[in-house]
Amino acid sequence: MFRHLRTLILFIVLIAAATPFDYAEAAAPASLKLGSSGPDVPDLQYRLQLLGHYHSSAITTYYGPATRNAVSRFQKKYGLPADGVAGARTWSALKKVSVSQPELSKLARVIYSEARGESYKGQVAVGAVVMNRLQSSLFPHTLTDIIMEPYAFTAVMDGQYWLIPNETAFKAAKDAVKGWDPTGNALFYYNPDVATSQWIRTREIIVKIGSHVFAK
Repeated sequence: MFRHLRTLILFIVLIAAATPFDYAEAAAPASLKLGSSGPDVPDLQYRLQLLGHYHSSAITTYYGPATRNAVSRFQKKYGLPADGVAGARTWSALKKVSVSQPELSKLARVIYSEARGESYKGQVAVGAVVMNRLQSSLFPHTLTDIIMEPYAFTAVMDGQYWLIPNETAFKAAKDAVKGWDPTGNALFYYNPDVATSQWIRTREIIVKIGSHVFAK
């Protein structure tokens, strides 16, 4: 009984700690165009830089030609009007396939806490599952909500999520955001040797990587 109570208290603390970030992720950013400036510009540049569209190494608060061109490249790739303006549709598409700088740290925490003993491919695979959930209508709409969803990740429940991720975990997180998906679009994964959930075992397995199986 006390063990379950401690787990419940830990989970409540984790949710409370995550709440301020939820508002920031869910907030609608400003519509931006050439000549704009403000706090949403560096977030836009960072996301586009991770995806390989923003070629400058400088993250700034000014929406110049380099940012406009990066937005146009992103828009072309995802079938949006390539006007170089980061409006509501562009932001919506971008937030489905990218992460902010704080979110990258959260993704690296998931990878490190859930798969630090796995091969590099296996670590990227765990990150890919999180990114696949971000793009799926079956899961919450922000990265924080996906990570903090009850019982979604063992490492969140047992506190390992708060371990400091290493450089490899950050590299794996970046590769997952860039689109490397060794799982074949999996939405779930588990270790068949230790998993106790019978429901997770009903999911159709796509591939096995290291100790984890990845499933639809």
